[in-house]
Amino acid sequence: MTTMTQATAQAQPRPPKIPESVLVVIHTPALDVLLIERADRPGFWQSVTGSKDFLEEPAHETAAREVREETGILLGAPGVPVEALHDWDLRNVYEIYPVWRHRYAPGVTHNTEHVFGLTVPAGTPVQLAPREHLAHVWLPWREAADRCFSPSNAEAILQLPQRLGRMR
Repeated sequence: MTTMTQATAQAQPRPPKIPESVLVVIHTPALDVLLIERADRPGFWQSVTGSKDFLEEPAHETAAREVREETGILLGAPGVPVEALHDWDLRNVYEIYPVWRHRYAPGVTHNTEHVFGLTVPAGTPVQLAPREHLAHVWLPWREAADRCFSPSNAEAILQLPQRLGRMR
């Protein structure tokens, strides 16, 4: 990229984020849950999250994309079949934290979050997106719920045993 193109790209404002996102609880069959630490807020641990890239993007595609971008886990790879991603048919509507509202269009204060679960084999390698996350950890589900900064994320993790019982 030339210097002029770089300057033009930097001068272009980012389009506002779409206030519709996914939360993906990645876990092993033994209910160990993957948490990742936010780079922009050290100490804030969460599951994979992310907004739709465009309004018509199906939530399951957003979930698969965010999992790949944030963890390097690819749905359809050996050990992680596409069917391992489950839409929990759960939607959380919550107020966007004021510190992150500048990313959205003026006046947008709430987000709708679609919750998914993804079962992966124990030992699944994780490669974080370094601009987004600092570290990752696998924790038993109750400990993982306790570590999450987001109440909706913690609640989703606490539902994990029940969700898996219904899927079997």
